[in-house]
Amino acid sequence: MSKIEDNPAEVTSDDILRCMPEALIFADLEGIIRLWNPGAESVFGFTAAESIGQSLDLIIPERLRKAHWEGFQKAINRGGTVPGRGSLVTRSLHKSGEQRYVDMSFAMVKNQTGEIIGSMAVARDATARYLEEKNIRKQLSELTQNSAK
Repeated sequence: MSKIEDNPAEVTSDDILRCMPEALIFADLEGIIRLWNPGAESVFGFTAAESIGQSLDLIIPERLRKAHWEGFQKAINRGGTVPGRGSLVTRSLHKSGEQRYVDMSFAMVKNQTGEIIGSMAVARDATARYLEEKNIRKQLSELTQNSAK
């Protein structure tokens, strides 16, 4: 990826991150949040001031933490996430305390020498879509059961 250079509009990467509607989170190798854009505030409810310096556990439901940290460590040991995995819908915690469905993509972040220095995630709230799809599946199941009678 190229750096933003000599742009007459003087756009910076910070400008882009600030305007990005999706959540962008970067965490170091210990799982401590180091970058939290305004999109993350919108999705998860926590401000950057409340999030930066905190563990990713801030947004991971307790029942999913063990699996998360096992996957996090495997990705570090493997040198990256599973190729071609794309995004997945998972549960997250919102500042309000409610659990939400989020569509997330992950990648390991490497420095210029190729050493993994952390992980980034891009997320968007998928709660409304997920619940609508769940309702449609339920209705289809009920229709199928009723037509089989």
